[in-house]
Amino acid sequence: MKKSNSITQELADLRDTINQHNYHYYVLDDPQLPDAAYDRLMQQLQTLEQAHPDLITPDSPTQRVGAEPLSAFTQVKHRHAMLSLDNAFTAEQAYAFDRRLHDWLDTEQAIDYACEPKIDGVAVSLLYEQGVLVRAATRGDGSTGEDITSNVRTIACIPLRLLGSGFPPELEVRGEIFMPKQGFDKLNEQARAQGNKVFANPRNAAAGSLRQLDPTITAQRPLAMVCYSVGWVQGGHLPTSHHAILIALHRWGLPLHDKLQRVQGIEACLQYYQALLTQRDHLAYGIDGVVFKVDAIQQQEQLGALAKAPRWALAYKFPAEEEVTTLLAVDFQVGRSGVITPVARLAPVTVGGVTVSNASLHNRDEIARLGVQINDHVVVRRAGDVIPQIVRCLPEQRPANSQPIHFPQQCPACGAEVEQLSMQHERKNGTTMRIGVGIYCLGRLRCPAQLVQTIIHFVSRTALDIHGLGEKIVEQLVHSKRVQSPADLCVLTAADLQDLEGFADLSIQNTLDAIAASRQVSLARFVYALGIPGVGSATAQRLASALGSLQRIREALPEVLTCLPDIGYDVSLAINHFFNDSHNRASVDLLIKRGIHITDETSEVADEWQGALSMAWLVEQLTIAGVGATSAKALASHFTDLTSLMQTDETTLTALKRCTSTAKTGIMAFFAQPANVTKATAIEQQLRQWGMHWDCPKKHVKRLPLSSHCYVLTGQLESLSRIEASRALVALGAKVSNHLSARTDALIVGAAPGSKLAKANKLGVNVMDEKALLDLIQE
Repeated sequence: MKKSNSITQELADLRDTINQHNYHYYVLDDPQLPDAAYDRLMQQLQTLEQAHPDLITPDSPTQRVGAEPLSAFTQVKHRHAMLSLDNAFTAEQAYAFDRRLHDWLDTEQAIDYACEPKIDGVAVSLLYEQGVLVRAATRGDGSTGEDITSNVRTIACIPLRLLGSGFPPELEVRGEIFMPKQGFDKLNEQARAQGNKVFANPRNAAAGSLRQLDPTITAQRPLAMVCYSVGWVQGGHLPTSHHAILIALHRWGLPLHDKLQRVQGIEACLQYYQALLTQRDHLAYGIDGVVFKVDAIQQQEQLGALAKAPRWALAYKFPAEEEVTTLLAVDFQVGRSGVITPVARLAPVTVGGVTVSNASLHNRDEIARLGVQINDHVVVRRAGDVIPQIVRCLPEQRPANSQPIHFPQQCPACGAEVEQLSMQHERKNGTTMRIGVGIYCLGRLRCPAQLVQTIIHFVSRTALDIHGLGEKIVEQLVHSKRVQSPADLCVLTAADLQDLEGFADLSIQNTLDAIAASRQVSLARFVYALGIPGVGSATAQRLASALGSLQRIREALPEVLTCLPDIGYDVSLAINHFFNDSHNRASVDLLIKRGIHITDETSEVADEWQGALSMAWLVEQLTIAGVGATSAKALASHFTDLTSLMQTDETTLTALKRCTSTAKTGIMAFFAQPANVTKATAIEQQLRQWGMHWDCPKKHVKRLPLSSHCYVLTGQLESLSRIEASRALVALGAKVSNHLSARTDALIVGAAPGSKLAKANKLGVNVMDEKALLDLIQE
């Protein structure tokens, strides 16, 4: 027994010694031993453990790569949600953040902040029980992540057992795992030498390394970590400031940012930001901004959090970086609506830590504005550090082999003819609107590129919500000609799916069940799923709520559609043109024939539209030259129906008050054209048929609770999507807009709201979080 105790103590002492040296080497960057001496200690420990395998502990330094490969990652529910951060992109937004905190805390004193670099990595949670690492998980969606314990145990700077004493019995530490720049470059060099695919950027490399099912692969990757906060804590006591908590974590063996700083006041925060911005390119790791956090824990608790972000923290993002590269070629991609978009193929260049090799050129207008040609040197920027874009070309460096960009005469996907969109588009009032110079494929659903994008939209969550039909599956279905229209989805069988890559028996049945469930669909979702240009979720909801049936939406004349809130003439034309297209009509008919059932169609238009449209409104919709709102009212007060107006003469019009000579001339000229008479008659006939005509009886309308209210959504919501939130608000009578103004009733804020939040504060617009939105909807 004495010998056993002696060996146990010797093992414990060896482990403690090695852990201390790991701490000095990986965390403090201050090695205390030569590598050879450290290797001898590890060899001694391994020899003892091999002789006494029953004394091996999970937190031993030898056990960093001791797990068997996994078949899949298990889910982990975070005890406290891992929130994201609100973003700022300007100093003004940072000042606004500080002002809000002063208002909420009701103080005029400068606030103490903890400042740190915003490392571009993967957020993780580490759970220590009695000082031993028992679980590591990814952030996931904030509430649920993936168990990556086996992989995290391979990262040398993360202690398997905390050092010292005084830590809580249960302590969840949160941080960012990343790949240093030097390690990333070396990893890609090895990949190139072996003929393997290289990683696009260090963040992708870190994320891919953590998601390896075999921990031995993760162990070969140069990963590091910094801690930025604590989550769940049970028992024990932590310091009362954020900065002091991080120092305590460091004392217990956990790595911190080497640029962590505690400052007083927002001005000091901005100085810290500027200092890090100048150091950005020289740091050993990639950062995309800095983070300011209220330092006092008591103030953090007082400020609380919104649905996805704490009120007491702000990520101040760095501006997008720019680089010069060469435009090698231009490809043309076909979208869901048939528009053919030029895409620049670039000589690969690293911009803001990401390798950029292509960027959208949008249309002819954008190419003309840039004055760009193939082989030009161009300046590339990542818009918002995400979307690559060509900012300008450098004509002074134009090479002799530069070539103009020529647009295709046939669709690059199907070879069908293309149609050039006119630079000018006539509106209903006779004016014109510039809408760019684009080209469209006329192949419609016969074009595989359009069909793939149409199906992807059709099955998406906010459309028919068919789980299991991802982009890769849809591409296989289309290219194998098993799906040649959305209606073909309704008749898919197990045999159609079983040989597709990525399908197993269970997923096949789940997908077929999802298709069957999607046959019962609301009118708004179905209209949205059709992918009509300009018809988003809110517009589809307005069409469904007002007109009540698919048949009425299909037959609606553009002028009638414009009576609905927020549906302009251009969108109404798009709707009308969509349903006048024979291919689209056939596709919709086939969907209904194959079992799509719209669950909420009504026999009449909504009560609020019964007898709601006046003759003055109709006269104004006809856009007769010289006839405005005043003249339209004068004509409506004299003529009881449209037929009498169309048959009037100059003498009668001259006798009318408030009808100018210009209006009189316009009326006579307008109705002299048979096409205009036919058009006006058709509009009035549709109004009568649907009960919207001024002669039809009105119905008592119960005012919807949010009528005349206008809301703007920004950021990411947690419990529902922004489209679902828009539908709920529109169903209650509200208008949902993308444009914030002083007339907006409220800005509804989710995670990462961007500039709209600062604008709302500046305009004095009411700001609501997700909980307030849910309360409003449920009322």
